[in-house]
Amino acid sequence: MSEPESLILHASCVALEGQGLLITGASGRGKSALALQLMAYGAQLVADDRVLVQVLDGQVIARAPDPIRGLIEARCMGLLKAQIRSPVPVVAMVDLEQLETERLPRRQTTRLLGKTLPLVKRVDAPHFAPALMQFLRCGALDPDA
Repeated sequence: MSEPESLILHASCVALEGQGLLITGASGRGKSALALQLMAYGAQLVADDRVLVQVLDGQVIARAPDPIRGLIEARCMGLLKAQIRSPVPVVAMVDLEQLETERLPRRQTTRLLGKTLPLVKRVDAPHFAPALMQFLRCGALDPDA
C-alpha cells in the first residue's frame, strides 16, 4: 500500500467544529493575524506558518508539523502557545493574495492535491473574520445558483 500524497504549505489553518480553513498568502500578508482573529471568535488553531496537508479517504486533511505544533506567531509579540485541533478535514481555502471586489461574488474553487475546495478571496473590511466564522458554521449561498 502506498503512502498518501502530502505536502507542507507555507500557510496557516484554523478549525471550527472540526472543519478546517486553510489560509494562504505570501509572507507578511496576514495569515497568522487572520488566524488569531478567527481564534478570538472561537476557532481553534490547527497549524501556523507551515501546514502539512494530505489526502486521506478522499478528503484533504490538515495537521501541524511536530516542531511547531501548538504555536502561533503574533507579530511584535513573538510565539504564543495555543490549544490545537489537529488533524482536521479542510473544507475551504482563503487566498490573501487575491482581493475580492464583488459585493456578491460567484462561488469560486481551487484545487489542492487533486481535490476541489471552495476558495474565498481576501476582503479588506472589518467583517471578514466574522463572515469566515459564519461561512464555517453554515456555508454560503451561491448567488448564481
